[in-house]
Amino acid sequence: MKRQKKDKYLITCAFPYANGPIHLGHLLEHIQADIFVRFLRMQLHTVFFICSDDTHGTAIMLKSKQEKITPENLILKVFKEHKKIFLKFSIIHDKYSSTNTNIHKQLCEKIYINLKKKNVFFKKNIFQLYDHKLKTFLSDRFVKGTCPCCFSIDQYGDNCEKCGAIYAASDLIDAKSVLSNSSVSLKKTLHIFLNLPMFENFLKNWINLDIFQPEIFNKIQEWLIRGLKPWDISRDQPYFGFLIPNYFNKYFYVWFDASIGYLSCFQELCKKKKNIVFSEFWKLNSSTKLYHFIGKDIVNFHSLFWPSILDSLEYRKPTKIVVHGHITIQGKKLSKSTGVLITAKKCLKFFDSESVRYYFATKLNNNVQDIEINLKDFVYKVNADLVNRVVNLASRTSSFLKKFFFNTLSKKFIKSDIYLIFLDAIPIIKKLYYNHQFSLVTKKIMHLADLANQYITNEKPWTLVKENNFEKIHNIVSMGLNLFRILMIFLKPITPILARKTEKFLKISLDWNTCHVPLLNHQIENFFELHKRIDIKILKKFFKDYKI
Repeated sequence: MKRQKKDKYLITCAFPYANGPIHLGHLLEHIQADIFVRFLRMQLHTVFFICSDDTHGTAIMLKSKQEKITPENLILKVFKEHKKIFLKFSIIHDKYSSTNTNIHKQLCEKIYINLKKKNVFFKKNIFQLYDHKLKTFLSDRFVKGTCPCCFSIDQYGDNCEKCGAIYAASDLIDAKSVLSNSSVSLKKTLHIFLNLPMFENFLKNWINLDIFQPEIFNKIQEWLIRGLKPWDISRDQPYFGFLIPNYFNKYFYVWFDASIGYLSCFQELCKKKKNIVFSEFWKLNSSTKLYHFIGKDIVNFHSLFWPSILDSLEYRKPTKIVVHGHITIQGKKLSKSTGVLITAKKCLKFFDSESVRYYFATKLNNNVQDIEINLKDFVYKVNADLVNRVVNLASRTSSFLKKFFFNTLSKKFIKSDIYLIFLDAIPIIKKLYYNHQFSLVTKKIMHLADLANQYITNEKPWTLVKENNFEKIHNIVSMGLNLFRILMIFLKPITPILARKTEKFLKISLDWNTCHVPLLNHQIENFFELHKRIDIKILKKFFKDYKI
């Protein structure tokens, strides 16, 4: 067998904004990345998983005023909540940081000065939308109006969610302030821009390196055909963030600042773990792999602005940018703007984290389609798949081992077609994991679970008891437990808590590299509840709580 090359990976997610709780949209992305990270580690790759809270911008400033605390206290409080909730969903980062650290501030300033020397910035007087009622300039996300391209109403000031057009907030028709609901006017101000058009040739070449899913690749090509526009990297006071060097009233725009967080967060990890070398992962032509997991609403930033910054710095660019769609429920997008927002904390009031992880995995594929959440389907899938198909296989076979064989598996391994079918599935499931096709992973696993349960049903060990054919019973149920073990090895990246319970039950480590080695003459623990069935009645309480 050809030995698989072991690579080094740096995996990131988009930074959750520090003015609110973690919601299902955040969870979807972090679970998607965490599943991939856990799978890679099972394949013995070296993987570092990092993320940060996005802590700057007008929204943080306004939220802190609303809560009558300092922005620093607000982001510290939210930071602790974010870290705590991720852990409750078994999402474990090697480093989870904040963009309001001294390391990050110093790096932002250093990179700005470096890029300024390379003449990628220019200054320009512009007219920006201004809220006279609140006496503040408005960032793009605080302006709404009618799209100037497709004329869809209620669109934000940076891009249209209907047609995907990118435009200046000043181009919106009938623009209004989201903060005060008052009309806005244009006011003159000096801003600093990244000269994005100068990177056009680089971007045209870079996007052809198999970085994106086909739908995203096509969208980026559309943007390049329309022509790139300079990117504003500055904001006027009042603003919460880092001052731009040599300015007393200009701040780094949160998007410029946040992107550098990928670098500063990894720097912090390198300081924490001396065996990690920053340059190995970020130098030009690095042999390591860099994966960004993001939502489709921030593709333009990660596909145009961020790689251009990296190119200017002569740093490596992302290997893959894995884009997912929005979460919808009854056709409505889950977001603050739509008023339909399910927080991760409230979700745990009704459902366990493992069930959520599994359900999201059944929905996640290597495409950017929106993911419709159907709660009845959620309950059905968890109960039917994890409980009835997988856990029940362990329950029905281990009962025989306990009753007749002192919880010990057979010494003899019987040749069986079903075992060969399971072994043949190993490279198939591995490839699906590498391609982030987690929904197909779960389908394949459940198909195998059905075959395993059918095997036990066909062999009828309960009828063999009457015939006193205990050697055959022992071999049959031992095969069933071995098939369960392989299923749980496949499921381990998706359901880590269930995997840990299984390891305790089977008294082994679920190691991918031992899939093909059967357990023989091995003693296990008494069977105990590995995963709870979800009571369908809980949905009534959930729907009532959220008025869905």
